[in-house]
Amino acid sequence: MIRRYGEAPLSAQRYQVRHGAYAVLRRDGQVLLTRQKAEQDELQLPGGGIDPGEGAIQALHRETYEETGWRIARPRRLGAFRRFTYMPEYDKWAEKVCHIYQAFPVRRLGPPTEPGHTAIWMDQDAAVSLLFNEGDAAFLAQLILAS
Repeated sequence: MIRRYGEAPLSAQRYQVRHGAYAVLRRDGQVLLTRQKAEQDELQLPGGGIDPGEGAIQALHRETYEETGWRIARPRRLGAFRRFTYMPEYDKWAEKVCHIYQAFPVRRLGPPTEPGHTAIWMDQDAAVSLLFNEGDAAFLAQLILAS
């Protein structure tokens, strides 16, 4: 059973499953996040949906680069969580299955290529309370405690 974070699913709502890969990228007590402009600005772990025909690791590399401009190395799967949400950019309700990886930021190649995203280095302890979704925060907090 995969743990759920956030709102409980609405009983009358149908959800489409959407798998995604997300990265915890730490260096020198800081974590690399993406700020996504939405109705409200959201701080998130970099990552996103796994496209048809794409593997989780491929998606992790692609999404991290698109949202931060950074290349990563040595991803290691930490686990997964799910959350139920409306995705306005796709006009659909989704059960997001979020696969979380720890990886190493290797090199910044430039600014994020995905519109509406800004890469931000932040103190990892502060980031736990500022991340938009509880699942991201829980995985970051676990890594901090384990180190």
